Amino acid sequence: MKLIKMTMVVLAIIITFEFFIVANSQGQLKVGFYNQVCPNAESVVTNIVRDAAKSDHRIPPGLLRLHFHDCFVEGCDGSILTDNGNTSEKGAFGHQGLIGFDIIEDAKAKLESLCPGVVSCADIVAMAARDAVAFSHGPVYQVETGRKDGLVSNIDLANRMPDVRDSIQLLKQKFIEKGLNAKDLVILSAAHTIGSTACFFMEERLYNFASRGGPDPSINPRLLPELTSTCPKNGDVGVRLPMDHGSEDTFDIQILQNIRSGFAVLQSDAKLMDDVTTRGIVDSYFGVLAPLTGPSFEADFVTSMIRMGRIGVKTGSNGNIRRLCKSFN
Repeated sequence: MKLIKMTMVVLAIIITFEFFIVANSQGQLKVGFYNQVCPNAESVVTNIVRDAAKSDHRIPPGLLRLHFHDCFVEGCDGSILTDNGNTSEKGAFGHQGLIGFDIIEDAKAKLESLCPGVVSCADIVAMAARDAVAFSHGPVYQVETGRKDGLVSNIDLANRMPDVRDSIQLLKQKFIEKGLNAKDLVILSAAHTIGSTACFFMEERLYNFASRGGPDPSINPRLLPELTSTCPKNGDVGVRLPMDHGSEDTFDIQILQNIRSGFAVLQSDAKLMDDVTTRGIVDSYFGVLAPLTGPSFEADFVTSMIRMGRIGVKTGSNGNIRRLCKSFN
């Protein structure tokens, strides 16, 4: 019991220390940006996310994914939210299956009634993702705010989204393009610890891997029958299955253990073991002394989320505060 308490204290110190380092390196964002101008902003978002998560277990992973997909196109600017016809960014192939738009819009409507024209949709997305992690038993952390909403939403700008079929080299390159590194790739991939994917994204891996036919040989033989049973060839591609085998609704390190053991569901997660750098990062969480002296998965996740949340932040005349998240002013 003493060891558990000591480990939890150490984790809290690590998260606080790492947050302090990254928070002080970004001048245009800050924790508590709305404290004076809209004091209840963060609690409004938290309450709406909590209520939604209680009624639908898909909401937390959906909101976490929404933040990732927003940041990886035009930056964390709420561009994923807009509905401007056939050219909308949200219509891109890589954004299929995204949910949570209504939750963001509900939070925006409430905040507009309290503090008109103050809280950006981009910040609501970031706060909702933080709450999604917390409500999935993940680390509790403070989110930087102060983003403005972007002025562009274009489906063609989403062509560099990370894809489940990408090689590890291409995945690393796409992260580098956003100012992120190999550790961020591993940690943000581990966000798949909650949520599900559709059989649509499994077809190639199960039945025509690398255009050679047959399954991906890296799939553990004990997992393969389960995957093919859930996603049979020529079956319903809309059927969903957990991305974290055996731990769909709980934020935990099991996703990385699954990846190490060949139980990765997504092809892109399995690819983390194809590269010496990313494989070493995954393995670093499972050394004999890792629980005491190794890296903290929870603290590293917080750091990577904060780093991701700074991608392409809009300030000044580069953005504005939308009245509705789904449309430009």
